[in-house]
Amino acid sequence: MQERRAKARDGATKGDRVVATNRRARHDYDIIDTLECGLVLTGSEVKSLREGRAQIAEGYARVDDGELWLFQTHVPPWAFAVGFGSHDPDRKRKLLAHRHQIDKWHQLTRTQPLTMVPLQLYFKDGRAKLELALVKGRTLYDRRNAIAKRDAERDMARATKNLERFS
Repeated sequence: MQERRAKARDGATKGDRVVATNRRARHDYDIIDTLECGLVLTGSEVKSLREGRAQIAEGYARVDDGELWLFQTHVPPWAFAVGFGSHDPDRKRKLLAHRHQIDKWHQLTRTQPLTMVPLQLYFKDGRAKLELALVKGRTLYDRRNAIAKRDAERDMARATKNLERFS
């Protein structure tokens, strides 16, 4: 126990651990900008996240009354929190960001067809963080083009690698 505390104090163990990712977001949307936000959580939510249990695939963020809120994310109740200690798994959660960033993104989402989508939920230095992205939706045609472009780049990289190996 003391060794682990000493390692943590010395910085030998990194506190970064991914809890949940939204892989569909990179496929369905064009990412314009990203932002790292803190989350306001209750104790049982933190314990549940430390167990690696969360779903952010259906989530989105919105600015209400000048504050940034995260909607439709599911953090299941911690198994040992009953009654008073448990939380609502689908409640809206407040996101912590700088005022100028919130105002800038709120202005962009009001004037353009953009939305805010969570990309990743993780722990950084013992604190829960959310990578939030400002995105624009892709049409089916755009998605197919993105897949074709990615496959072509992969084939070119493979061909150059083989050319270097055999020449």
